[in-house]
Amino acid sequence: MAKAIKTTCPYCGVGCGVVATVSDQGGVTLAGDPDHPSNYGRLCSKGSALAETLDQEGRLLTPQVAGQSSTWDQALDKVATRLRETIQTHGPDAVAFYVSGQLMTEDYYVANKLMKGFIGSANIDTNSRLCMSSAVVAHKRAFGADVMPGCYEDLERAKLIVLTGSNAAWCHPVLFQRMMESKRENPDLQIVVIDPRATPTAETADLHLALRPGSDALLFNGLLVYLEQHGERNALFVNQATTACDEALSSALLDAPSIEHVARGCGLALQEVEQFYRLFARTERVVTVYSQGINQSTSGVDKINAIINCHLLTGRIGRPGMGPFSLTGQPNAMGGREVGGLANQLAAHMEIESVADRARVKAFWKAPSIPQQGGLKAVELFQAIESGKVKAVWIMASNPAVTLPDSDQVRRALAKCECVIVSDCMAHTDTGQFAHVQLPSITWGERSGMVTSTERRLSRQRAFRAAPGMAKPDWWIISQVAQRMGFGEAFDYDDVNQVFREHAALSGFENNGSRAFDISLLANLDETGYEQLTPAQWPVTQLAAKGTPRLFGDGVFFTPDQKAHFVPVTHRMPSGTTDRCYPLTLNTGRVRDHWHTMTRTGLSPRLASHTIEPYVEIHPQDAAKSEVSNGALVEVQSALGAVIVRAKVTPSQRVGSLFVPMHWNDQFAETGRINKLLPGVVDPLSGQPEFKQVPATIRPRVFAWHGFLFSRRELQPRGAVYWARSRGAGFWRYEIAGDSTPENWAEMARSYLCSKGGDVGWMEYTDRAANRYRAARFEDSKLESCLFIGPDLQLPARDWIAALFEKPTLDTGERASLLSGHAPDNKADVGKTICACHGVGEKRILEGIRIQGLNSVEQIAETLKAGSGCGSCVPEIRALLAAG
Repeated sequence: MAKAIKTTCPYCGVGCGVVATVSDQGGVTLAGDPDHPSNYGRLCSKGSALAETLDQEGRLLTPQVAGQSSTWDQALDKVATRLRETIQTHGPDAVAFYVSGQLMTEDYYVANKLMKGFIGSANIDTNSRLCMSSAVVAHKRAFGADVMPGCYEDLERAKLIVLTGSNAAWCHPVLFQRMMESKRENPDLQIVVIDPRATPTAETADLHLALRPGSDALLFNGLLVYLEQHGERNALFVNQATTACDEALSSALLDAPSIEHVARGCGLALQEVEQFYRLFARTERVVTVYSQGINQSTSGVDKINAIINCHLLTGRIGRPGMGPFSLTGQPNAMGGREVGGLANQLAAHMEIESVADRARVKAFWKAPSIPQQGGLKAVELFQAIESGKVKAVWIMASNPAVTLPDSDQVRRALAKCECVIVSDCMAHTDTGQFAHVQLPSITWGERSGMVTSTERRLSRQRAFRAAPGMAKPDWWIISQVAQRMGFGEAFDYDDVNQVFREHAALSGFENNGSRAFDISLLANLDETGYEQLTPAQWPVTQLAAKGTPRLFGDGVFFTPDQKAHFVPVTHRMPSGTTDRCYPLTLNTGRVRDHWHTMTRTGLSPRLASHTIEPYVEIHPQDAAKSEVSNGALVEVQSALGAVIVRAKVTPSQRVGSLFVPMHWNDQFAETGRINKLLPGVVDPLSGQPEFKQVPATIRPRVFAWHGFLFSRRELQPRGAVYWARSRGAGFWRYEIAGDSTPENWAEMARSYLCSKGGDVGWMEYTDRAANRYRAARFEDSKLESCLFIGPDLQLPARDWIAALFEKPTLDTGERASLLSGHAPDNKADVGKTICACHGVGEKRILEGIRIQGLNSVEQIAETLKAGSGCGSCVPEIRALLAAG
């Protein structure tokens, strides 16, 4: 009989519930959990395609020492010995851990305990440093604790939602759809989007402020001044529940003395700024949502405090439908913050700098020592590795050789490091190639543990598949190493629930309401209680047994004086400024259907079909100046290096700016790793890098030939300077280009497509004068691979060729179409995928509009299913409707 298991999605910080149904034969079907309060059954395109990523392709299945398979005992002994020897020779600060918001809370907890309590160093940092650490610092400055005050329900009860630095339609699509549904039900709800780009989120807004990159704090300082001057101060709240209001207002007035000054500084029309300020002032129930566009800045902390100041002045916090709202990027970045996964935290939201907190944690853990100051943050950690200060690093569930800024520096550091240990579920990653020891970890669907969403909601991930090969949970791996280092009694865990109970107990240890994070009611969960735990928002205590949706409704905060603190802010523009050599501002971010470095989403044909290669968005005016044409390959360059990507000329990009996605790496497009262009400059308070504003330039990249190939096997396109691969239904697709034309295309084609000699099942077409070549290889009458080459971008459409790989045999007409380069019939070419949830292509939607007379998003959803899933394709459907 089929078994249904409730778990939580492994992607963004929304924390959607997923129901995995496992058949008697072991097959798995996935659906949104209708009972989970984060999504009520909705899933985005990535969540909907999770079942396509469950096979063992590319998995790391055995421990590897020096590139050779080993037993667990050999690998664990090796790791423990190398760490112990490094500590004995160079001290505890010569060792570092780099962990991840992809880990379970229990994994995080054990790693932090080993490093800070028993190794005695604070050199453990997390990739959450790259996305949420500015929010952590800003919240602590204002509230006295790293707390997100509100909940998702506030977005549905608000009358105004301000989205700043957030493309929620693509990055948090389920939560965005909750906002859109609320707007349909409550037409009075207004949405303001503050973003230099006209993103899919901006296309749904009542007002879009395409401000100058980096000028956010100036805009919100001006708002603070406007609110004060127009009588919007909540005097009772400000007087009783806050401090430093006058200081913050004085600073804001010096920074933003008038709306005209703000408009000039932000590059906005005066009327736009006035409209936004009036709307905010006149709307009591307002939620301001901020994410990476705010956080990933050298002044990210100040930007967030400028936002919070506006909510404190008006008292719009702690009540339904209002408050500052930080959108978390990763599925368990919050859990990592709870256990102290950042280098400047201790554990359970306690502070390394606090003598009392250090003594408290040391006593609870029975630890030999606790570091007295914070450790190395992410960017400086890898700089310390390169300089030789850090001799051994253990990287868990992260790919810093791609994701950190100045990623070439990270690679130099790892290449020089004496001991690199990598725990990962995948065998081949850009980071894993530097490992001396690789440890196979289990991943989503195989592991059990806790995660915390952006609204402080604890949810369980539950296993519904057996671990493949020799893969193990991260908490077990860390504990085994700790035992071999001599810390056995403190790490003698039998199961994941035992780890969670200890974590929960620490949260309540000597707390008495003095610390925001408290889940002590869960410290005595037995195995059944842990397994059956339903989602709840912390604090979860005797006084709040069902959880706490909102905080600060009583006007009491976690600062020493129990008041919220205004923070005086003076806006600062990005650290890098454009000049004659680098006249454009480069911005980076995510695309709709991919996640981080594509180790999971890159396995899904459905997800890969929407964006198949790295690209750069550029405004038509900038494209004309740079002689860049749409669809051409271009070189984007900063002072640190260059990438080759595909150009997308679009008016949605701000004049003077570029946008390049961050996902691509050596496994999918070795010339598209954008973070190597970004300098490792950080916010001085949070250590969070600036990913959004980098001076850059762009130029056409001319190639002698262009082409693409499809193959059922992974190939290495030799001779191609540019290549980008993506997964299709039963094949891999490669876009390729090269600088020199081979003398014999047929010979090169066979080197690409033929794993064995001979030309059985081979057909080809050559036009030497035009430098065009086409070839196809068959196995048992089934199309196995094909190659198309030309001197320019005038190549056949790809989608109808992809459809041929679904057929067991090809007829004469279909074979002829491969050589002619034309689809066998018009219906075969469905165009670019628009709706990943239901696999609906652009040409099918246009056919519905032009031939069937479909004239609304709702009609297209009902007839074609496009847009009826997660809804993140709705802005693209609207654009097709507008184009007709």
